[in-house]
Amino acid sequence: MKEEISKLIALQKLNTEMSGFDQNIGEKQQELADREQSIQDKESAISQCRDRAEELEQRQRDIKAAHEDAGTRIKERQSKMMQVQTSREHQALLKEIEDAKKLIKDTEEQLLEVMEQAEQAEAEAVELENVCRGEKELLAEETKKVEAAVKKLNTRRKTVFNKHNKLAKDVQGSMIKRYDKLLKKRNGLAVVQVIDGVCQGCFMAIPPQQFNEIRKGDQMHSCPTCQRIFYYEAPDEKDGKK
Repeated sequence: MKEEISKLIALQKLNTEMSGFDQNIGEKQQELADREQSIQDKESAISQCRDRAEELEQRQRDIKAAHEDAGTRIKERQSKMMQVQTSREHQALLKEIEDAKKLIKDTEEQLLEVMEQAEQAEAEAVELENVCRGEKELLAEETKKVEAAVKKLNTRRKTVFNKHNKLAKDVQGSMIKRYDKLLKKRNGLAVVQVIDGVCQGCFMAIPPQQFNEIRKGDQMHSCPTCQRIFYYEAPDEKDGKK
């Protein structure tokens, strides 16, 4: 029985290592995905800056048109001043001229403000483009590293997988079925150690009598709470001492 339990312990270690491959690969691929998302976010921000800059440029053209229209209106009203015959008409033209002058002043201030905003939007777009370019270079470098690491992990996984299958064939049929069932049911952990009378799978205490039986290693025991298969290692065995 000790030999069979030893085989199950070895299988569990191989299964744990194989699940570690998937997690490791997943983490590396997620890192690449995060980098790609960061680039996409910046590209979206660049597009928004460009759209904003275009809107502001159109706003500049509208303000310039209003500015030029006001200047033209002043000249026209000044020309009419020589032709009016009543004080009322004269005052009306003066008011239109003053309103146009005020509009010219306002449009000049607006134009400066909009020009600054357009320049800022363009500057933000350029800065983001530079950052994005650098991130793309880093992504290309990191992608090569991840691909090499994943290839290495897959090679190791194949070796472990073959070793696992070979060992599984050497375990009794009923026992391997029980092991596989627990592996699926207990999130990849079917065989666990008992330390100081506590299951290291669910961390529940077990009866003292059962703990004593497990220490003997003559029979296979399971946790009364999580049903995982137990094994025991004496402290001197774990330290490699005989």
